[in-house]
Amino acid sequence: IFLPEGEIMAETPQMKYIVVTGGTVSGLGKGITISSIGRLLKSCGLTTTSIKIDPYLNVDAGTMSPFEHGECFVLDDGGETDLDLGNYERFLDVNLTKDHNITTGKVYKAVIDKERRGDYLGKTVQVVPHITTEIMDWMERVAPVPVDASGKAADVCLVEVGGTVGDIESMVFLEALRQFQFRVGRENMCFVHISLVPCLGADGEQKTKPTQHGVKELRSVGLSPDLIICRSTDKLLQETCHKIALFCHVAPDHVLSVHDVSNVYHVPLMLRDQGVVNLLHRQLKFPRFAHLGALEPDLRAWSRMAHAIDAFTSGVKIALVGKYTGLQDSYLSVLKALKHAAVEVDRDLEIVWIESSALEPPVPSNLKAEGKQPEDGNGAADGGAKKTAAELHAEAWAKLKSVDGIIVPGGFGSRGVEGKILTAKYARENKVPYLGVCLGMQMQVVEYARHVLGREGAHSVEFDEKTKHPTVVFMPEIDKATMGGTMRLGARDTVLSPPANPPKSKEASLASLLYGVSGSGGKVSERHRHRYEVNPAVVKDLEGAGLNLVGRDETGERMEIAELPRSVHPFYFGAQYHPEFKSRPLGPSPPFHGLLLAASGQLDAWIEAQTSKKRKAGQ
Repeated sequence: IFLPEGEIMAETPQMKYIVVTGGTVSGLGKGITISSIGRLLKSCGLTTTSIKIDPYLNVDAGTMSPFEHGECFVLDDGGETDLDLGNYERFLDVNLTKDHNITTGKVYKAVIDKERRGDYLGKTVQVVPHITTEIMDWMERVAPVPVDASGKAADVCLVEVGGTVGDIESMVFLEALRQFQFRVGRENMCFVHISLVPCLGADGEQKTKPTQHGVKELRSVGLSPDLIICRSTDKLLQETCHKIALFCHVAPDHVLSVHDVSNVYHVPLMLRDQGVVNLLHRQLKFPRFAHLGALEPDLRAWSRMAHAIDAFTSGVKIALVGKYTGLQDSYLSVLKALKHAAVEVDRDLEIVWIESSALEPPVPSNLKAEGKQPEDGNGAADGGAKKTAAELHAEAWAKLKSVDGIIVPGGFGSRGVEGKILTAKYARENKVPYLGVCLGMQMQVVEYARHVLGREGAHSVEFDEKTKHPTVVFMPEIDKATMGGTMRLGARDTVLSPPANPPKSKEASLASLLYGVSGSGGKVSERHRHRYEVNPAVVKDLEGAGLNLVGRDETGERMEIAELPRSVHPFYFGAQYHPEFKSRPLGPSPPFHGLLLAASGQLDAWIEAQTSKKRKAGQ
């Protein structure tokens, strides 16, 4: 590279890495903690990115059961990843890639592929150095990739190591990180260890031994934490902090408390108040702010949101009718999207969990013994309570009839789909605000075909291959033989079109109003994850019967959005895509926002206000 005389090439700032490990037990909230640290750094003006290391042998999370691993979070590029990447995206307002999720399966697959190509020139391929080098190369390659609207490489990369220190499957990643600190320089890495401080006994004494043993395990593999963040029910006592500092080789002010709070949005505020930003700045000396002795994060909007959630005086009840209600993490992004929307409409959100199979008519006991076991879980989310099927059925319907709005999210397998169809029918006939997502939208269309078009037995071929009225069909381009990574995945444009059944007032479609784009040719980008679609052959009949299919893919053949006119129903909206994946705490997903507006009786006023703004702006 030749530069004009006298000019000096600007040196690219060294990437700073913050590595988070966990000790003692899993489920301590490493994802929320690392996301909170990232939010603080971002509010100081630093650009941030995140990498999640998952030690399991799966290549990705796409084939895992929600009961075992929680939801599968889908990225713009179609990556099927761990749910923690959703936390990173929501807190940091970034769009990550599938390479930001490193798994043992991906690493070993990459190394074996290289070995088969002969890249190692006949050498014996070993865990050290070949696997560890692949991990280090992967982190260095992915860390600078721009992930936010600025298009700039990140200043800081946050790395979370899944599982707990001492797990045999994570040892290779810890060894790679031990080597990595010498590759990039110890002054460019900060190790943060998260540990549990349980409170035992009648006096609730805070116990430090789990933390001491976790740090001992970490140091045994050559890693020494710079900060220790302690999870506890109550704020850490000063003497507890000093004891941990003494036995874990850190300064007392490097032991921080993350105790239980009313909502997770208080965690960044809690860490800010303990000075975590400047502890990191002293350790890493962020190049952009090297001339500043102290950094002050701007969390004004975030703080208003966190405190507003605790102060709502009016509530709204939303039923979540799903197949995996026994594990709330199965619907984590749906829950977060509902909460974001509830904050936007100033309502305290109450989720009413309803197992969709419980809404179906009870199976007689003599047939139940011959029936199949659920293929994707253990059925009702009653924790094994000894209730008859009839009691569970009555209880589920009583819950459904008590709510202000309903969401039916996605899912796989035949269990509970008839309950989802009955839910869509109840919401349509009783004018209860309804949002169907993916499978929820497909069952909404099946219900319409059955009970409005009069096509008895109409169904999805996913659940009834011999149905006389195939309303939802397998997409022709999808691989039927291979499961992993073969669905229609990632961000894709949906093109809006005017309603086929506009009322006399010629109102715009709900989709165009919620997204704020033209209802004739306007585009919205949302993330997808499905193998089946509404049968294009039935679209004309559905629209002729009053259901507006106002969103299609760019070919015009694939249905993306179904809705009823607001003159017919206050809010009856279905999306083939997953809008929950793009919801943000300070920017709720439009369909979820619409559901909460309708459920709280504010939709008409909101639409009028938006229309008035456009008139004033001359649009």
